[in-house]
Amino acid sequence: MTDPAVAPSQVRRDWPRYGRVAFFFATAFLSFIWWDLIASRLPLVGARVRREASNRWRQIARRYRQLAIRYGGVLIKLGQFLSIRVDVLPSEITSELTDLQDEVPAEALADIQQVIAGEFGRPTDEVFAWFDPEPLAAASLAQVHRARLRHDDAPGPEVVVKVQRPRIETLVETDLAAIRLAARWLGWYRPIATRVDLRRLYDEFATTTRRELDFAREGRNCERFAANFADDAGIYVAKVYWETTTRRVLTLENVAGIKVTDLDAIEAAGIRCSEVARRLYDAYLQQIFVHHFVHADPHPGNLFLRPLGPAPTATSAAPRPFQVVFLDFGMVATIPEALRGALRQYVIALATRDAHGVVQAYVNAGVLLPNADLRRLEEVHEVLFKRLGEVRMGQLRDLAFEQAEYMLREYRDLIFELPFQFPTDLLFVARAVVILAGLATTLDPDFEPWAAALPFAEQLAMGELTHDWRRNLERALGWLQLLARLPGRLDRLITQAERGDLIVQSSLAPDHAKALRRIERAVTRQTWMTLAVGLFVTGALLRTSSGDEGLSLALWVGAAVAFLWGLTRR
Repeated sequence: MTDPAVAPSQVRRDWPRYGRVAFFFATAFLSFIWWDLIASRLPLVGARVRREASNRWRQIARRYRQLAIRYGGVLIKLGQFLSIRVDVLPSEITSELTDLQDEVPAEALADIQQVIAGEFGRPTDEVFAWFDPEPLAAASLAQVHRARLRHDDAPGPEVVVKVQRPRIETLVETDLAAIRLAARWLGWYRPIATRVDLRRLYDEFATTTRRELDFAREGRNCERFAANFADDAGIYVAKVYWETTTRRVLTLENVAGIKVTDLDAIEAAGIRCSEVARRLYDAYLQQIFVHHFVHADPHPGNLFLRPLGPAPTATSAAPRPFQVVFLDFGMVATIPEALRGALRQYVIALATRDAHGVVQAYVNAGVLLPNADLRRLEEVHEVLFKRLGEVRMGQLRDLAFEQAEYMLREYRDLIFELPFQFPTDLLFVARAVVILAGLATTLDPDFEPWAAALPFAEQLAMGELTHDWRRNLERALGWLQLLARLPGRLDRLITQAERGDLIVQSSLAPDHAKALRRIERAVTRQTWMTLAVGLFVTGALLRTSSGDEGLSLALWVGAAVAFLWGLTRR
C-alpha cells in the first residue's frame, strides 16, 4: 500500500528553516552564558541579574512558544515535551509551555488529496465515496477529515481520515537536526551535562516523534487498547479500517459524541458528571497499573462520551448509562517491566499516605539522582500528606499558592536541586495524570482521589500477596538465613572490638556535605580571582616600569581568562 519508511539520514532537510531554528537556540544559549554565567557574578550588578533570572527564562520560553506557533512541525511537539520535563527545566519554562496547543493552519485540500493518491495509487474519490473538503482538525503533523467508505461500489460507513501533511518528514528531520545541535551546545555546560543525559533525552524525543509519523503503528495501538478494555462495557475505542490505512493515512470509525468538558450537554443527556470523573480515573488506574499501556494524551479533544439507551424523561431519576470514547493513540506510553513493581508500590504508599513507602518506590524505580537526600524527600512527602491529604481536588488550586510559600521556605534546597530524572514514558504517564486531574476537577470539584485510589491500592496489595507468593517465600527464607548467620557475625564483631581491630567509617550528613561543597567552590573562585588580579597588576607594573607592551598584553589576556574561568566555576 505504501513504501517502507525512509531512513532519517536519507530525508532532505529544509536548510533555511534549520538556520532559523538553530539561530533561536544560539541566541538563547548566548543569553544564558552572558546573564547567568557571567553577569550574575559581577560585583555591582550580580544581585540584580540573579533577581531577574525568572523573567529572562520566561521571556525565552515565550519566544520559543511564538516560534513554535509560527513554524509548527516538531517545534510544537518539543514544547509539549519540554513542558513535562519538570525534572530538568525551571518552572518558568515548563509553565509557559504547558498550554501550547497542537493547532496550526490547515493544508490546502489539493495537497491532502495528493498524499492520499500517492498512498493508494488512485484519486481520493476512488478511495472514498465522499470526502469532506473541510477538515475537522489540523495539527502539526496531520489533519483530520470526515469521509465515507466505498462498499461494493455503494456508500459505506462514515469514517474520519487522518492524513499526514505534505513534506512532513522533511520538516520533522530538519527540526530534529536543529534540536540535536542545541543539545550538543548544552552538553558543554557541565552542571547540566553531569545531571542530565542529554543524548538519551534527545533520542527519546526523536524516537517518540518519528513513531507518531507511522499511522499503521497508531492503528495497532488503537487495537491493543481496545483489547485491554474488551471486557469493560464503559470504555469504547474506534474501529480501524485497515483497507484504507497506510503509514501516512489512518481511517477510523466515526465515533463522535459529547465532548468530555461540555458539562451542559452531559447533564442534558442525563449523565452524571461525577460518574464520568470516576470512570476516567478508574480507566487510567487500570492502564497504568494493570495493562501497563497508557493513552498519554487525554486532552478534551481526544475524549468523548457516548450515551447509551433512551434519553431520560422528566420523571426518570436513574442516571443514563454511557461509554467513554478514547481517540488518538499516536502518543502512548508503555511501562517497562522494571518499573511496574515500583509503580504498584508507589500507588499503595500514596493511597495509604506512607511517605517512607513513596521514597522507597522512587529508589526501586531508579529515578533518583546519585546522592539524593532520602531523609529530606521522606520529610517533604510527610508534610505534603499532612497538609494536602484531606483536600479535595477542587480545592487544590486554591491551596496551591498558599502552600507554595511554605514549601519553598522549608525545602528550598530540595526544590531547587530536584533530584529526579525520569524516563520519558514515565513522564508521559505523569503528564496524562496531570491532564486527567484537571478534567476530573472540571467534572466534579468534590472528587477525592485518595478515596478513589484506596480500593484499587488494596486490590493491588492483595494481588502482590497472592500472585507473588514465591517471591515472598524467597524473602522469608532469606530472613531465616540471615537470622541463622547472626550469632556468628555478632561473635566476630565482639572479637574484633576486643582486639582493637574494629574500624568505623563515617561520612558527613547531606546538609553538611552541601555546605562544604559550597565553601570549596567559593575558595576555588576566590583563588582564580586573586590570580586574575595578580596578573593584571603585574602587567600594569611592567608596562609602566619597562614599557614591555608584549608581555604586559599577554599578562592582561591571562588575567581576563583567569577572571572568566573563575566566574564560571561551580
